[in-house]
Amino acid sequence: MSKYKRVCIYPKDIQRITGKSIRNSRTIYGRIKEYFEKKPHQVVTVTEFAIYMGIKIDVVNQYILD
Repeated sequence: MSKYKRVCIYPKDIQRITGKSIRNSRTIYGRIKEYFEKKPHQVVTVTEFAIYMGIKIDVVNQYILD
């Protein structure tokens, strides 16, 4: 197990966590970017995803560990 944790989250991760389709996961990803007023080149962080979805960061980290 790596001692480093990822900072960014991607639509595929959102799909794994929520069980939604990849298309719906991309929509959620886009809404998070809008909510946090991100520019197109900026990524969504795990913390931002957890805040937006109302999920504890520890739970999110369990799903995205490589």
